[in-house]
Amino acid sequence: MRFRAATADPHDLDLAAGYAGDGPVPALTADTLREELAAHRFRPEWIWFAEDEETGEVLARALWWGRADSERPVALDCLQVRPTVSDPAALAAGLLAAGHAAFGNRPLYNVSLPAGWREDPETAAAVRWRRDAAARVGLSREIERLRYEWTPAAGTEGTAEPGGRLVFREGTDEEFLDAFERLSAGSLDQATQAELRTMDAAQLAREDLAFYRDDCPGERSWWRLAHLPDGTLAGLAIPSRTPYHRNVGYLGVVPEQRGRGLIDEILAHITRFHAAEGADRITATTDTVNLPMAAAFDRAGYAVTAHRLIMEEPGTR
Repeated sequence: MRFRAATADPHDLDLAAGYAGDGPVPALTADTLREELAAHRFRPEWIWFAEDEETGEVLARALWWGRADSERPVALDCLQVRPTVSDPAALAAGLLAAGHAAFGNRPLYNVSLPAGWREDPETAAAVRWRRDAAARVGLSREIERLRYEWTPAAGTEGTAEPGGRLVFREGTDEEFLDAFERLSAGSLDQATQAELRTMDAAQLAREDLAFYRDDCPGERSWWRLAHLPDGTLAGLAIPSRTPYHRNVGYLGVVPEQRGRGLIDEILAHITRFHAAEGADRITATTDTVNLPMAAAFDRAGYAVTAHRLIMEEPGTR
């Protein structure tokens, strides 16, 4: 078996684009692949093939994604193995290991799945070998998230005018650091829980602030602290964006103010902000186990569009 990256040769790019999207796990279309290549979010050196050395047949394809300015890929976006391969997990693991060795890192693996995917035997089996392959190359931490989406078709849900319970204002990085640190206590977010097993809340707060300020396409000027009318900190709202859509980003309520429904007002603030800027789609994610946050999205008119299974190296963000 030969594992290799694509080249900029048109034949290789046609080979990548022409790989059939077989199997129940959604695969990228040829048009999407070419659009991402043009935007520099896919690159030939991030597209890898597993080829039969005797016949030259492509038996597997892996597509890694990154931001236009990324030096290394951020996430594995698509992994496929031909149905004729007897041990897809082993072949996929070999392909991923070859890519990781070339990149010098282990990007997370992000799989989009339909709701109820566990109840469909074919989809569950396709996920099983992907999880096995990911675990073999060190991507052993799993988080399942709900992908939400708000559009103007939701009407006034989620954009209700402020009820007067909270006041939103700008804040310094130091104030946001304090808010990030306080929000991590008792968080239901699985990544936050995992990080707090290896670092303290202050370090995690610094990493969170740096991520949303430096790595996300959203503007720092969009951030707001949420206070009660008497000035008591209640939480924070960080509207953000992805390379494709406006995004909820980060939001939360400090532990001592939870259970009062304030999360609805913070989410409404973010939704109103993006809608006022003309956003025709706002995306968001939350862990499947974070039932209070999922309920808030439901109340605000956000609809679940997919489940997202994330496999990553423990200790990475």
